[in-house]
Amino acid sequence: MLKKVIKITLVVALIALVAIQFCRPEKNSEGYKSVALFETETKPTPEVAAILKTNCYDCHSNQTTYPWYSEIAPFSFFLEDHIKDGKKHFNVSDWKSYSVKKKEHKLEEFLEMVEDDEMPLQSYTLIHGNLSEEDKKLLLQWAGVARLQYKHLLEVSSK
Repeated sequence: MLKKVIKITLVVALIALVAIQFCRPEKNSEGYKSVALFETETKPTPEVAAILKTNCYDCHSNQTTYPWYSEIAPFSFFLEDHIKDGKKHFNVSDWKSYSVKKKEHKLEEFLEMVEDDEMPLQSYTLIHGNLSEEDKKLLLQWAGVARLQYKHLLEVSSK
């Protein structure tokens, strides 16, 4: 009797796994043009731009380079959730809609997250690897300088 229940359970699970493969989450596909304003305003060096493209834009822009396993459910849904959550907190593709105050604040949060090793997320680094200390240093220098320009704009506008 127990073998029959296990067998039925496995068959139902297999059918569900196959059926879920036909459900596809929507994917980001605006291309890197969606980050152009952000890069124009914040002026990353080519090295920093490469780090952002490799480590940040997948979850924090409307451009995502999807890994092979993104075609397999339930991983596809896990990735979709990660990307939606990342974009909810910080989406460089929406940079044009942010106020100067919000831009300054988002860069402040960026600095804190990178300094505290909270970004990229551990689930991302398990597969893609951690930022090197040199990469972190470059990101922190760039974000610090970029943030200063927005702080300055805020100070000037408050006078």
